[in-house]
Amino acid sequence: MSREAANSPRSGGFAGVVDWDLASRTGVRLTKPGPSTTRFSAEAAVAELSAASIRAEGPVRDVTGLADGLPVPEAQVVDRPGWIRAAARSMANLTGDDAVTDRGLLGGVPAGLQAGAMLAFLSSAILGQYDPFTGEHGTLLLVAPNVVSVERALKVVPSDFRMWVCLHEVTHRVQFSSSPWLAGYMRDNVAAIGEGGDESVAELLGRLTTVLRQRRGDDAAPEDRGVLGLLRATQTESQRAALDRLLMLGTLLEGHADHVMDAVGPEVVPSVVAIRRAFDRRRARQVNPLQRLVRALLGMDAKMAQYVRGKAFVDAVVGRVGMAEFNAIWTGPDTLPLMAEIDDPESWIARVLA
Repeated sequence: MSREAANSPRSGGFAGVVDWDLASRTGVRLTKPGPSTTRFSAEAAVAELSAASIRAEGPVRDVTGLADGLPVPEAQVVDRPGWIRAAARSMANLTGDDAVTDRGLLGGVPAGLQAGAMLAFLSSAILGQYDPFTGEHGTLLLVAPNVVSVERALKVVPSDFRMWVCLHEVTHRVQFSSSPWLAGYMRDNVAAIGEGGDESVAELLGRLTTVLRQRRGDDAAPEDRGVLGLLRATQTESQRAALDRLLMLGTLLEGHADHVMDAVGPEVVPSVVAIRRAFDRRRARQVNPLQRLVRALLGMDAKMAQYVRGKAFVDAVVGRVGMAEFNAIWTGPDTLPLMAEIDDPESWIARVLA
């Protein structure tokens, strides 16, 4: 899908749903300050992250075999408000809400306030993000205060951890720049989720009530649990299929990036094994009930499952056929893993590489 088409007022039915300008302003007001640090330390962290975002490109290309040959722009190193503003712009671009002038009586105000609160919460958790929808070659963001906060909590070597984080985000840049169709694929599926918005509230609530009565969440797959599972259950078949495609794409992208983070080896990140061990312990750590509720509402637990399942899939396939053969996965939509294949890598190998 072209950028012009994706930004048309229709944009798959999402137009006007969220006032992202309001979301940005609300998020900035609500976000918590970063960790206390001296000006010298803060500036040193920014400089090191900027340099690492360039140095990470070589190891990522070596491991992935995706030498895209494009320029290597520096990352934008931001604070929490900076990330919120960038994320809101990206979402407005992706959903087409930035092209809408008629927002109705209340416009996107209620959803804008909710989205702002969500961005504020996430702004203290995001280490980095690659946005394929802004800039000539996309935009790589690194959130310096969060990187500093986590490296302190994990008690890891700061320079190693900063490179490790950059490896993950640069892998996303290489994924998208080497496979230009990915951005359009994401847009098309986001648009498909927004379609079919003519269902009455009564019909939607009726389906939701039925699902709540029938749900047995304990043995459900990660994509069927919690709020995400309820969302899937109340969607039309075509919307659910589009959401599943996005979930599988996200699982692949995150798992592939996690694989690369570890595959670079100690010659690039000397303490990579210790960092991975500490980071996984942090992911698994119990949080208080309120934090767990918020994480569930925002889908963060599903996000953690994406990393684990995706990395297991990539590890298994690369271990079985090698990275060069694995890279067939980036050919087009038909070679992406299906829902059932994420936990059964051999079935993907049989379907795509046979």
